[in-house]
Amino acid sequence: MTTTDTALAPIELERRSLTGEVLDKVTLDPAIFSVAVNVPLVHQVVTAYLAGIRAGTQSTKTRSEVSGGGAKPYRQKGTGNARQGTISAPHYTGGGIALGPKPRSYEQKTPRKMIQQALRCVLSDHARNGSLRLVESFDFEVPRTKTAIALLEAVDANGKVLVVVGREDNNAKRSFANLPRVITAHADQLTTYDVLNADVVVFADHTLPGSKEA
Repeated sequence: MTTTDTALAPIELERRSLTGEVLDKVTLDPAIFSVAVNVPLVHQVVTAYLAGIRAGTQSTKTRSEVSGGGAKPYRQKGTGNARQGTISAPHYTGGGIALGPKPRSYEQKTPRKMIQQALRCVLSDHARNGSLRLVESFDFEVPRTKTAIALLEAVDANGKVLVVVGREDNNAKRSFANLPRVITAHADQLTTYDVLNADVVVFADHTLPGSKEA
């Protein structure tokens, strides 16, 4: 991804059928697909997204949470050893952990306008690099992986592919589910990370941002 200082000119994208036949060309919404790429903004939004999906469930026991240690291991004086109060101290085997991790949230608050602008940046970068694909629909009669593979081959979608589907495209979503290098995302849940992590992004008329159908 590179940084540009000026907005891109409007970009045209071929619209294809499920068999790969070129139907016509559509002009992408310049407000979404022709914006200057702000790399620091994209980095900040992606970092916050990855932090937000961390489980944060790691946990260790402190000296007060381990079992045992209620009595002194040996008397205070006369042994020649350093005095010890409990075997639950961190320096004992099986003792508590000093300053260990506890469950926490890694979520970072990010303004919604920043998230939206970062998504526009990565979509614009894909549009300029020619890695967007547009098909008329994901009208799969039945869930079938072969149909999904044929579609990707027809539109020349190679590498890591992000397929943006609608809520009603259950057959299509199930068809792509078995393909290891393909992920699906609902149009209303599209994230900057998903788009940035994909080599090719495939839209349909009803999932293309800025389109009348969407």
